[in-house]
Amino acid sequence: MSTLKNVNVGETVSVTRINGGGPTKRRIMDMGLTKGVDVYVRKVAPLGDPIELTVRGYELSIRKADAEMIEVQ
Repeated sequence: MSTLKNVNVGETVSVTRINGGGPTKRRIMDMGLTKGVDVYVRKVAPLGDPIELTVRGYELSIRKADAEMIEVQ
């Protein structure tokens, strides 16, 4: 199992599952991060937080803790 937190800058991955539940999972899904969507990692801040992504043509920033909940392949 690999999570979005472990993806290197410049890689494109596909979301396979979002772990967790409640408001955090809803917030992640509201950003467009759903099963099957491709995610391109544009930039990671020096300390690993935030992680900047391109999803469905939009640029997003997510926290490292949220990235750990998103399984990818």
